Amino acid sequence: MKLNKKLMLSLLLAVLVSVMAACNGEDGAADDNNEEQNTQESEQAAEQPEMPEPDLEGVPEVVAEVNDSEITKEEFETAYKAQFQQMALQSQMTGQEVDQDQLKKQITESMIGSELLIQEADNRKVTVSEKEVNKKLDELVEMNGMDSQEALLSALEEQGTTEEEVLSQVETQVKVNKLIAEESGETEPTEEELKEAYEQAKAQQEQMAEGEGKGEMPSFEEVKPQLKEQLQQQKEGEAAMALIEKLRGNADVTVHL
Repeated sequence: MKLNKKLMLSLLLAVLVSVMAACNGEDGAADDNNEEQNTQESEQAAEQPEMPEPDLEGVPEVVAEVNDSEITKEEFETAYKAQFQQMALQSQMTGQEVDQDQLKKQITESMIGSELLIQEADNRKVTVSEKEVNKKLDELVEMNGMDSQEALLSALEEQGTTEEEVLSQVETQVKVNKLIAEESGETEPTEEELKEAYEQAKAQQEQMAEGEGKGEMPSFEEVKPQLKEQLQQQKEGEAAMALIEKLRGNADVTVHL
C-alpha cells in the first residue's frame, strides 16, 4: 500500500536531524549552552524583526526520485516548513539569517535518507509486533503531552491523517528503528566512555562558566543516565548514517531541486 508519508516523514526527519547533530559531535553540554543562549536572548526577541517566511518558490512537483519512489513537492513542503519554523525562531534570537538554500539541501538529503531506510527495512522484511507499535504510540502520546492514544489519534485525524494511516506509519517507523538497531549492534557505553563524555561536558561547562559565577557541573552519578542515552543515540546515529551512505551508493537517486 502506498503510504501517506506526511506523518512518517516528520517523525523520521526528526530522527535524522538528531542523528546528524550527534554525528557532528553535539552533546548535552552544547544543549545547555543553547538553552542558556536562548534564555539570555529571550528578552531581546520582542525587538527582533518579524519572522521570515519560507521561500518555496520554484520547488518542482517531484523533488527527488529514490529508486522507484518519489519525494513529492507536497511532502517536501510539509517537512521544510516544520524545520524552517524552528530555524526561524533561532534566527530571531541570534540575528543570524536562515540560509534557505542550504536548508533545502539538508531537508532533501534527510528525506532521501528516510526513504532509503524505509525501503531497506522492507527489503529485509523487518517485522514488528502490535506491542511494539503500541509502545511507540505511547512514546508519541507522552512526547506531545497527550492523555491517551485516543487523544493523539483524534488530534491527528483533525489534521487529515486517519487512524489507519497513523498506525501504518508508526509501524514503518518502528521497523526503521529496528533496522538501525540491527546495524548499530551493541550500543551500551562502557564506564570508560561515560566518564570520558562526562569530563568533556564538565570542561565545556567550566569554560562557559568562567567569570559568570555559575554553579558547578552535577556529579557523574547524577548525569550518568543522560550521558548513557546520549552515547547510545550517537552510536545508533553513526550506524544509521553509515547505512544511508552505503544504500545511497547502490541506489538510483535523482534530485530535481
